Amino acid sequence: MAGIEEIRGANPHRFEFEMLTGIVHLDPAKRLIVGFKDMRDDDFWTRGHMPGFALFPGVLMCEAAAQLCGYYYTVQKVGEADALLGLAGVDEARFIRLVRPGERLVMVGTGVKVHRRLTRFRVVGQVGTERAFEAVITGVPLGKLGELRGA
Repeated sequence: MAGIEEIRGANPHRFEFEMLTGIVHLDPAKRLIVGFKDMRDDDFWTRGHMPGFALFPGVLMCEAAAQLCGYYYTVQKVGEADALLGLAGVDEARFIRLVRPGERLVMVGTGVKVHRRLTRFRVVGQVGTERAFEAVITGVPLGKLGELRGA
C-alpha cells in the first residue's frame, strides 16, 4: 500500500530513524493500520546493542509503533494539515520476543482514541506468528512541521 517514499511523504523521520519499511493495510472505518520494519544487518543499532547477538531495542519498537500511528494521523488528516504528531506516552508496554537482524517486525495498530488533539493506539508487533511486543502509544500534535522547522 505504501513504500518508503510514501511514508516519507507523511512522516518527517529520515536516515537512522526511519522505523517503518512499509504500510500494508489501512482501514479508517476500523481505525486500523498495519505496517512493518525489516531488520537489516547494517541497521545502526546492530553494532552496539549486544555485540555478537544483535537485538532490536524495545525503545525502538515503541518508536516504530509511534511512527506507525503518526502515519495514520497524517494520511487520514486527523489533525490540521502539516501537523506533526509527537510521542506523548507509552503505556502497558510488554516485550515478549527478541527481534533480530534479518527478521520482519509487523505492527498492527488499532485506534483507541483518534482525535486531532490526542491520539491513542494499541499496537501489537509480531515476527511471523509470534508476538514480539505490545504497547499503548499516545500522540499529541506538536505544531505545524513547517513552522517547527523554522523555529
